[in-house]
Amino acid sequence: MVSLKKKMTSLFRSRSLRKHPWLVILSPIVILYLIYFCFFKIDPPTWGLDGKPIDDYKFAYERENTFYFPFTNKFKMPKYSYKKKTNWLFNDRAEDTIPEGHIAHYDLNKLQSSANAAENKEHVLILTPLKSFEQGYWDNLLKLSYPRDAIELGFIIPRTKKGDHSLKKLESAIKKVQTAKQGDKFSKITILRQNSKGFETVPEKKEVSEIEYEKQIRAEMALARNELLASTLGPQTAWILWLDSDIVETPPSLIQDMTHHDKPVLAANVYERYKDRESGELSIRPYDFRNWIESTEALQLASGMQEDEIIVEGLAGISTNRQLMTHFYQQDGSPSSEISLDGVGASCLLVKSEVHRDGAMFPNFPFYHLIESEGFAKMAKRLTYEVYGLPNYLVYHQQD
Repeated sequence: MVSLKKKMTSLFRSRSLRKHPWLVILSPIVILYLIYFCFFKIDPPTWGLDGKPIDDYKFAYERENTFYFPFTNKFKMPKYSYKKKTNWLFNDRAEDTIPEGHIAHYDLNKLQSSANAAENKEHVLILTPLKSFEQGYWDNLLKLSYPRDAIELGFIIPRTKKGDHSLKKLESAIKKVQTAKQGDKFSKITILRQNSKGFETVPEKKEVSEIEYEKQIRAEMALARNELLASTLGPQTAWILWLDSDIVETPPSLIQDMTHHDKPVLAANVYERYKDRESGELSIRPYDFRNWIESTEALQLASGMQEDEIIVEGLAGISTNRQLMTHFYQQDGSPSSEISLDGVGASCLLVKSEVHRDGAMFPNFPFYHLIESEGFAKMAKRLTYEVYGLPNYLVYHQQD
């Protein structure tokens, strides 16, 4: 500093200053620059692996797939501390010395699944095992009025030629939505591919009995659902809506309507539109018969079965006398009417996330002689969660 002071003094006394008065203006600038250089020196810009300065974006590690920059001293990981180290005057480093998400804390006791889900922006995870991409399913999904920034989508697709074709169509549809304006994007979309052919591959009916055929295809579907659920359920998820890929018509307010009931497990009534051959008029008929109320006859039948045997509703030769929710439908009935159920289908099924977190899954093995979605209902009830259905709230399966 002493040498600097002498140099500056000699500069002001020199003849060159008299000959060049513009130096009077530049001298204070030079002095300020020297002071800044001595006391507040800034390192040269740090460049990311993609050739751009890191200051161009906040979290460069997201693009570089690393948590810090290995070629710089500035961004080496500091000692474990959550205190932000910043220069009060010149802050030339990223906002956080520890990468965002390094350690995340979630209090699931504060996670709510309430009757006011839309107002509270409670996150809904819509899960779909995708056998084939149906445009009607996707169009209906886009009509849902629940805030999209609170909706996550999850798909699982078999590794088959048909699955490959469905994947291309799904990705194309997703791209159109996710590249639109911010308000129209879904919060997150996950696509899984099964390592095997999975739930799309079924045995030939002639090779096995009808009951064994149902057992195998439902076991494969149960595995797909469990894999999809385990891979997508996040700490922010409040509700899970199971929606099959062949459900092509629902009310736009589907999520709001079903969450408003505030039930742990709630099934909609799945019907199908068809054209009557005689009259030529459009009509509706029941489609999903897995929503039922248990009967004494079915319990007695199960008591005499082997452990690996299952009861499949509707098969010839099996009389259960269960009450099916499809038969409770009343055309002039209230859509909000509820009934208690013992078995459910997963075509359109709303589940509070705490039910799945507590261990209720889709058994791919006989569970009290039930399997897949019906076994899930039994498991949820064993965990003391009540299961309900909406007999007058219709959603529609595509016409076979």
